[in-house]
Amino acid sequence: MSDTKIFYADGESPKMIEAYQKAQETFKYFWRELSWEYRRIIPGLDVACVKLAFTQEIDGETVVEHMWINDVNFDGENIYGILVNDPDELTNVNNGDEIAIPVNQISDWLFAINGQTYGAFTIQAMRSEMSEEERESHDEAWGLDFGDFNDILIVNEQKEKPENLIEHPMSKNMKESLIEFLKSNPEEINGQDELGYTFLHRETIAGNSTSVEIIIESGADVNAKNEHGKTALDYAKELKWDHLLPLLQ
Repeated sequence: MSDTKIFYADGESPKMIEAYQKAQETFKYFWRELSWEYRRIIPGLDVACVKLAFTQEIDGETVVEHMWINDVNFDGENIYGILVNDPDELTNVNNGDEIAIPVNQISDWLFAINGQTYGAFTIQAMRSEMSEEERESHDEAWGLDFGDFNDILIVNEQKEKPENLIEHPMSKNMKESLIEFLKSNPEEINGQDELGYTFLHRETIAGNSTSVEIIIESGADVNAKNEHGKTALDYAKELKWDHLLPLLQ
C-alpha cells in the first residue's frame, strides 16, 4: 500500500501539499463515518466524496489532475468510486467512470452533516486565500457551512464529544444488536468474501473497537488473511488505529 508513488501537480503551493498530507492522514475517519452511513436506514450525510490524484503520461510528462469521486468504497488497499468531474487534460478517465486508485493517492475528503462540513482540507486551503465576502459566496454556492479554515473538524460533534475521535458512537450503540446478529448468524464470524476479507477485517479497517471486540469474543480467527496476505492487525497498524492493537495482538 505504501509502495505507490504519491503524485502532486507541478507548482503546488506548500499549503496545498500540506492539505493533501492531512487528508491522507485522516482519511480513516471519513471511511469510518461512511461505513456507518451505508448501514443507516435513514441517511445522515448530506454529501460524502473523496478527491484523488489522477495521472497520465502526456508528451513525455506526468500530468496530474485532482478530481472528486462519490459512491466511495474502501478495502484498506484501494479507494473505489465514480468520477464526478470532467478532466481538463487527461484522456484516460472520464466523468462517470468507475475508479479504483491506491489509498495514498488521496488529496482530500469531505462529508457533511446538517450542512456542517468535515475534512475538506484543500477547500479550506483555498478559502484561506479568499476575502470574507468571497468565502461567503463560495460557501453559498456549495450550500454548506465550511466554518473556520483554521479549525477543521474530522468527526461529528468533535468538540462536544472528543471521545468520538476514538470510537464512533454507532459502534457503541449497536453493541447489543451485533451480539444478537452473530448469535443468529454464526457463519458471519469467520466467513470470508471473494477477496478473503472477514467481518473482522472490515470492522478493523473502519476502526470500530466495540465491534472488533465483540467479533473476537464470538470466536473470530484473528490470524485470518485476505488475498493480500493481510490480517486485521496488519490493517490496524497501517491505518494507525492504535486503540485496536491491544484487541488484535
